[in-house]
Amino acid sequence: MKMNQNRVTNLKCISLMALLFLTACKGESDQGMVVEEFIPVYIAPLDKTKEKTVIEATGMFSTDNETLLSFKNGGIIERIYVKEGDFVKKGQMLASLNRTEINAKAEQLKAALAKAERDYQRAEQLYKDSVATLEQFQNAKTALDVVQQDWNTMAFNLHHSQIHANNDGYVLLKLANEGQIIGPGMPVFQVNGTGKGDWLVKVGVSDSQWASIQLGDSVSISTDAFLEKLAGEVVRKSEGIDPNSLTFTVHVKPNDTKDVPLATGMFARVKIYGETDELWAVPYGAFLDGNRGKGYLFVTNDKETASKLEVTVAGIQKEHVLISAGLENHEFIIVSGSPYLEEGAKIKVIDKVK
Repeated sequence: MKMNQNRVTNLKCISLMALLFLTACKGESDQGMVVEEFIPVYIAPLDKTKEKTVIEATGMFSTDNETLLSFKNGGIIERIYVKEGDFVKKGQMLASLNRTEINAKAEQLKAALAKAERDYQRAEQLYKDSVATLEQFQNAKTALDVVQQDWNTMAFNLHHSQIHANNDGYVLLKLANEGQIIGPGMPVFQVNGTGKGDWLVKVGVSDSQWASIQLGDSVSISTDAFLEKLAGEVVRKSEGIDPNSLTFTVHVKPNDTKDVPLATGMFARVKIYGETDELWAVPYGAFLDGNRGKGYLFVTNDKETASKLEVTVAGIQKEHVLISAGLENHEFIIVSGSPYLEEGAKIKVIDKVK
């Protein structure tokens, strides 16, 4: 009988010790003892480190001198002299408009120019003979100048009723056909140059990624067409969003493409490496509810109370999430036990993660 009583007493002691580990005495009332639960957690100190951000994006190869060629004035396309994929030389004629209408206007201007020259010569002679006034002579000169400028405009339009190649290169796209009526400035060809050093990769990134990318950041470029990875750098950032993709465009230039088989439109995977002193490296287990560059973490300063914070994500690495803002003036991050916490929850620090 005494052994059974000792066993009961021991069980009561063990239960009381477990209760004391997970709870603390808050006070007493008429109904008895009131206890408050503590949630066991692991914590780690918050220190800024010099981390490299890695932004992964995809894009396509193109060239820096890729151009859309068009007619200055609208009309009916009479001839197209090249096909997609053709190599063209600088100055080569690629297409021409039917010039019946513009030639008729040119003949009218020729006649008007000839008359203005005769009128000017007559007024000049009469002015020298004191028959015409200075005003009449000046008016004749002005009329001649006006017609001359009209003729210069017409000559310019006559020249641009044909499309010529602006560089040695290739026809990437043919966007119109013979007999088609086309408006001023509407693209007819897309061409690029043949320079080996002109290749670019255009990638689309989010607004937060765009803000963290700097000109000169190093990059690594890979594609399924070849195994070799190309090193390069960021050379240009767009100042506005692309309305079609709703992303910002970043231009990446490979350093050396001399012996690499590239083609316009080839798919590429790009890693952009940035470096900063203003980041916290946070374990994945501590990160909650990430969405569009934002997320939540639990922190503590007194090791007794948990606080929930919204933070800004600068990048994602293999083992850490990089945080750029939101952890200022805080000492410890809760890296385990976060799913069971809420704002103001009481915690029990089990150990510190090394």
